[in-house]
Amino acid sequence: MSFLPDRTITISIDRPYQDVYNFLAEPENFPLWAEGLGRLDFIYGDWIVQTPQGPMSIRFTIRNSFGIVDHYITVPDGKEIYVPMRVIESGEGAQVIFTLFHRPDMTFEQFENDIQLVEKDLYKLKTTLEEKHDR
Repeated sequence: MSFLPDRTITISIDRPYQDVYNFLAEPENFPLWAEGLGRLDFIYGDWIVQTPQGPMSIRFTIRNSFGIVDHYITVPDGKEIYVPMRVIESGEGAQVIFTLFHRPDMTFEQFENDIQLVEKDLYKLKTTLEEKHDR
């Protein structure tokens, strides 16, 4: 078994912790900032996202008092990908922490591309929440 490096990506958001957590705890909000998800539908009790690879199901962590907003994506071949995500209080704002695992089926180039996509999505999350507050 070879070691594959993971990446933890953080972003500061100039909004109160509770606002950021409440936004992220609602699955309906994910398409507003996570472009990689595409359209998200609730079908027969499951969250389904339409992707270029086909439909994938996503299950989200239930609301909690710890700032945990993990989600689990089931890809078309049935494998489940764990996506840990946290919101923590940081002064009057919040930090969002996203860990991306380098899966064995990914090349280093694919992993680097995923890092860039996550960074772009987190920046979109930041601007979405901060602009929403400015209005």
